[in-house]
Amino acid sequence: MKIALLQMTSGIDPAVNAADIRHGIAAAAANGAGMLFLPEMAGLIDRDRARAAASIRGEADDPVLATARQAAAGAGIWVHIGSLAVRCDDGKLANRSFVIDGSGAIRARYDKLHLFDVDLPNGESWRESAAYVPGDHAVVVDTPIGPLGLSICYDLRFPALFATLAQAGAQMIAIPAAFTRPTGAAHWHALMRARAIETGCYVIAAAQAGAHEDGRTTYGHSLVIDPWGDVLLDMGEARGLGLAEIDPARVADVRARIPVLDHARTIPPVTRS
Repeated sequence: MKIALLQMTSGIDPAVNAADIRHGIAAAAANGAGMLFLPEMAGLIDRDRARAAASIRGEADDPVLATARQAAAGAGIWVHIGSLAVRCDDGKLANRSFVIDGSGAIRARYDKLHLFDVDLPNGESWRESAAYVPGDHAVVVDTPIGPLGLSICYDLRFPALFATLAQAGAQMIAIPAAFTRPTGAAHWHALMRARAIETGCYVIAAAQAGAHEDGRTTYGHSLVIDPWGDVLLDMGEARGLGLAEIDPARVADVRARIPVLDHARTIPPVTRS
């Protein structure tokens, strides 16, 4: 099946981002894709949390989610929203992925498990936990391209999650992201290829790219990587739509050659001396 990835430079106005998503869904369908993948925080990127708070809604009222569902139904295409900032019933925020089918129905949700709190050498400081609460479970959802495991950005650095997804039946793993440029240049390709090789899964990583309205700069390089670790698509730093072919038979072939999932053992307690 052909899939599409939309590399975005999301800004501080959800209406503008929603329009970009609507156009991306139409373009993906016109190019014959059966499923479109969007990056993390597709609906809003704004480091000014006071300003951003006015634009963050619950699921039922989120205009970006509504636009994506309507557009998916109109085009008859599945859509993975890498994530949206969503206000929960208790008033807290979640960094939440959505899988939407070709009728516009939500098939799966996933809240980011690992939150990004870090001080970078270039002086940037990020405290995701100051605004968001982590999820409490992993998710695999059946899609037209096969069982899809869900993750978001910083989750990439925790291989146990991906082993769990693969053991639960995932053959493809989505890793939408908004990687900063310094960490992207250092680690993006290496970590993405490692997750594909370790699990024998396709990795599909739609990313944010470029200079954003709130002042941050993201790395881009949306990727599709096959289970052997070969890079099938690298979108560089330009905004736009990328296309790749997914062959589910490739998963079985690679796992037969290197059956790490069959050989995995529960790690015994560590003896330290």
